[in-house]
Amino acid sequence: MDAKARNCLLQHREALEKDIKTSYIMDHMISAGVLTVSEEEKVKNEPTQQQRAAMLIKMILKKDNYSYISFYNALSHEGYKDLAALLSDGIPVASFSNGKDSFGGITSYVRTVLCEGGVPQRPVVFVTRKKLVSAIQQKLSKLNGEPGWVTVYGMAGCGKSVLAAEAVRDHDFLEGCFPGGVHWVSIGKQDKAGLLMKLQNLCTRLDEDESFSQRLPLNIEEAKDRLRLLMLRKHPRSLLILDDVWDPWVLKAFDNQCQILLTTRDKSVTDSVMGPKYVVPVESGLGKEKGLEILSLFVNMKKADLPEQAHSIIKECKGSPLVVSLIGALLRDFPNRWDYYLRQLQNKQFKRIRKSSSYDYEALDEAMSISVEMLREDIKDYYTDLSIFQKDVKVPTKVLCVLWDMETEEVEDILQEFVNKSLLFCDRNGKSFRYHLHDLQVDFLTEKNRTQLQDLHKKIITQFQRHHQPHTLSSDQEDSMYWYSFLAYHMANANMHKELCALMFSLDWIKAKTELVGPAHLIHEFVEYRHILDEKDCAVCENFQEFLSLNGHLLGRQPFPNIVQLGLCEPETSEVYRQAKLRANQEVDNGMLYLEWINQKNIKHLSRLVVRPHTDAVYHACFSANGQRIASCGADKTLQVFKAETGEKLLEIKAHEDEVLCCAFSTDDKFIATCSVDKKVKIWNSMTGKLVYTYEEHSEQVSCCHFTNNSHHLLLATGSSDCLLKFWDVKSANERKSINVKQFFLNSEEPQEDLEVIVKCCSWSSDGSRIMVAAKNKVFLFDVHTSSLLAEIYTGHHSTIQYCDFSPHNHLAVVALSHYCVELWNMDSCLKVADCRGHLSWVHCVMFSPDGSSFLTSSDDQTIRLWETKKVCENSATVLKQEIDVAFQENEVMVLAVDNTRRLQLINGKTGQIDYLTEVQASCCCFSPRLQFVAFGGNDGAVQILELLNNRIFQSRPGHKNTVRHIQFTADGKSLISSSDDSTIQVWNWQSEEYVFLQAHQETVKDFRLLKNSRLLSWSFDGTVKVWNIITGRIEKDFVCHQHTVLSCDISSDGTKFSSTSTDKTAKIWSFEHFSPLHELRGHKGCVRCSAFSVDSTLLATGDDNGEIRIWNVANGEHLHLCAPISIEEGAATHGGWVTDLCFSPDSKMLVSAGGYLKWWNVVTGESSQTFYTNGTNLKKIHMSPDFKTYVTVDNLGILYILQILE
Repeated sequence: MDAKARNCLLQHREALEKDIKTSYIMDHMISAGVLTVSEEEKVKNEPTQQQRAAMLIKMILKKDNYSYISFYNALSHEGYKDLAALLSDGIPVASFSNGKDSFGGITSYVRTVLCEGGVPQRPVVFVTRKKLVSAIQQKLSKLNGEPGWVTVYGMAGCGKSVLAAEAVRDHDFLEGCFPGGVHWVSIGKQDKAGLLMKLQNLCTRLDEDESFSQRLPLNIEEAKDRLRLLMLRKHPRSLLILDDVWDPWVLKAFDNQCQILLTTRDKSVTDSVMGPKYVVPVESGLGKEKGLEILSLFVNMKKADLPEQAHSIIKECKGSPLVVSLIGALLRDFPNRWDYYLRQLQNKQFKRIRKSSSYDYEALDEAMSISVEMLREDIKDYYTDLSIFQKDVKVPTKVLCVLWDMETEEVEDILQEFVNKSLLFCDRNGKSFRYHLHDLQVDFLTEKNRTQLQDLHKKIITQFQRHHQPHTLSSDQEDSMYWYSFLAYHMANANMHKELCALMFSLDWIKAKTELVGPAHLIHEFVEYRHILDEKDCAVCENFQEFLSLNGHLLGRQPFPNIVQLGLCEPETSEVYRQAKLRANQEVDNGMLYLEWINQKNIKHLSRLVVRPHTDAVYHACFSANGQRIASCGADKTLQVFKAETGEKLLEIKAHEDEVLCCAFSTDDKFIATCSVDKKVKIWNSMTGKLVYTYEEHSEQVSCCHFTNNSHHLLLATGSSDCLLKFWDVKSANERKSINVKQFFLNSEEPQEDLEVIVKCCSWSSDGSRIMVAAKNKVFLFDVHTSSLLAEIYTGHHSTIQYCDFSPHNHLAVVALSHYCVELWNMDSCLKVADCRGHLSWVHCVMFSPDGSSFLTSSDDQTIRLWETKKVCENSATVLKQEIDVAFQENEVMVLAVDNTRRLQLINGKTGQIDYLTEVQASCCCFSPRLQFVAFGGNDGAVQILELLNNRIFQSRPGHKNTVRHIQFTADGKSLISSSDDSTIQVWNWQSEEYVFLQAHQETVKDFRLLKNSRLLSWSFDGTVKVWNIITGRIEKDFVCHQHTVLSCDISSDGTKFSSTSTDKTAKIWSFEHFSPLHELRGHKGCVRCSAFSVDSTLLATGDDNGEIRIWNVANGEHLHLCAPISIEEGAATHGGWVTDLCFSPDSKMLVSAGGYLKWWNVVTGESSQTFYTNGTNLKKIHMSPDFKTYVTVDNLGILYILQILE
């Protein structure tokens, strides 16, 4: 520092120490780059105001000339002009050292030019926005020394002025483009007298030596002329910056052959001036990271250490630089007020977010209201109408055409006025426009117009009703998506409860909306407006919400299911069923096909919500600690977070480079852990999705991860394919201990070196003292502190455990097994309590809610199901096996079935009455022709007959050596035919006790059909089809049909032909008279699993494992139709799985198929007529009444379906 400057500072030290407050002085000096944040902290640590001033001056005395100048400027700017005057004599002469000496990245040349031109210093806290600064510089360069205009425009508080100043804070740019200097004028809202004063001050500054005139210009025209001469003669090649221009007429005073950079909220202000014009739009918000950087600088913290509220503040204000700076400055003075200022933002209390030292408006609301006040009177009301639109919603022009009853062009003209003044933002979507407000503008409008909001919402509903009917909106209409998404919102806020109930309780609306946007938003609306809907009828509200929740996985798929048919599957007491029945009755008259599930009342729904958040298998799902959120992960490598009540998505993260196997919330809900096949464990911020930690210590894929239930000392447990259960300290990221689970399988029959033990899952007890672990087919309970084994559960050798979880409030554990089943166990008694079935494929995960009232399951079928624990425990869990027989007699439907408790059931399909006949280990069963007897075959090869009248049992003495697969009486009921895995067919004349064995197949007999004249057709895994005489037991004909397994055969009604299908992807049509096929049918891309002749024997239908059905001409083998629903998802079977059974109607015009679900087809067109979605899948066979009006099947969950065509 120069001696003169130093002496001046020492001379006036006492006066300075006595009077100045250091806070804002240091803000300026930090922004000028002469004081560091750590030096500021050192000053702040002094106990009194005077001592803080003394410390600051002591620091300045050790610095250079520029520090003195910065201190002098800070005093002047902050109102200490008398003290600044004391230091004026000591101001040192700046030496440029060729202009290249730099401090804080800014050369002394730049500092001097900007200081002389009145360009504001950088804000106290500053972050670069290089892309925008570069854009401004590029536009200014295009002026190329010639007169012209560069406009920087954006909404209030977006940082326009800071960007304009930053664009000229560049040595090379200034030297190259504007060597004559830069002159800054703050304009603001002005009348003519105010503008004249601004011009006079500018002219005085430009003519310091008064060489042009000693008199101030007396009017705007004279000032304009004076300015032109000054810029031309004294300041050529200089830049004039006009900050915060509001009115076009203001610019006319500066339209005098200058190079001008201006900032404004209204991009149309330059319409009234001449010359080249360039525009730089400024986005309304900083990015999240930039916003956090500003806050961190204000409060002097690392970005990573900022509290959760910091993220919420940035999110709430959409990164508005003004709001972030206002709140940052306030937090610097009041560091404990994070919650307070976040609350003010959320509650729209803008008046309490007040005063930054360098901003022109006293509070945030003033900054926004000033723009609205500047609108023309005739369009102000239109801007008020925008108060009803929600944040982040882009509104199509057509919606506003409806609201204002105007033509598109008229609406666009009005909205362009708002866009020009940065009061609205516009996105072009093809040929149409969509408009949206910044979040702060939405908050400002709703707060300002609070008393009018109900009427404004009512206005838009009234206008909508004039132009549209809710359920007739076409998806290709520009505004349809908006109305589907927000019509209910407007009705609720308009207090139009009657209209809202009529809308939400309409199956037409449900169909139209779910087809376009899926079910999650509708479920959310039922939850959101439950208080209103319950006023009308809480039972009806429950009906619709349950319908959506349990069918959500279907309503979100393509092709879209028939919602009327889904509604017909609801209980008869449901309003959904009533409306569906009404619609179905109307449409049946027009030729539509619908089916009623006549035994539906016997089915209980145990799950509460079914969602489909992933595009592939879901490996894990878990609740947050408060039960309000669910996280899930899976084969699509993503982590998803959604609302537990509605299924609405909150977060989607591409979490790992390979399949994500498990995820878990921490006890405080702040973190989510994920683990993957990529051997990594990651911890994420559960609200923002930001990655916090990564662990890479496992040597194999990591199968599970789970936090402790103790929030004071956070432990993470992980299990892996390396046989180890590891415990981690989350805070230090260190491993605490590990347990080798493989040692507990040492007594296994497998050799230890061949024994593969994968720790599939782990679950902590509620007090964190015990941990449950699953591996292979065992569940282990360990003491966490001692690592000792407390208990062990063996679930059986038929399936492996996929996952297990502890209930937080009792001794229950829920276990997922590989055969699609979920079981509840009592961990104290080690006994099974209940089981439940609902998934269509492997269940990978089970997880209790925090209160234990419900639990989640996730599966390969891409769904997550939410179950009610109490209902599952109370459920009898009696399910049927899929091998049933059905008898249709007049109006009766009788079903013979075996359940999972080994009881043989006789079920009256119409009344639901069940007669339990006997306990058997049956694998198949059948009725006798007159229903006097039933027969059943067992897993042990036994074949038995039960007389229904007196329960007398007859048993075949020889039986079979292996499981009996199929059983059937002959037409006269005197003989019983059975086939088995032992490759034999037994013909048992049970009345005479005579036996005939048909033995010639080399492999298991797949099935058989009875022919006329005591003949039988059988087919086998050995690729042959044989015709037998069942009296003599001799083979009459032996057809070598395929090289691979014969999967099915059917016989034409005239008895002259049969079909065969095979795993070789072909089907063939044969004549009983020839040993070579009549036609070989090619075209299927999967195993051809079934075939069926039409009743008139002219057509053959074949179905394969890819879900395709083909219809062929029997006479010439020509392919007529391909029946296959549209497959949207890659790799998904189009029939929901294999096509397992087919049958034609008596008139051969309709075909019914079974597979993942049931479908009815129009044989003439090959198009689908109806689909019935069963709760389960993998239907094996469909039984039909002779009139083709009643259908019976059982799904893989053991649910019986008796369906009847609605007439």
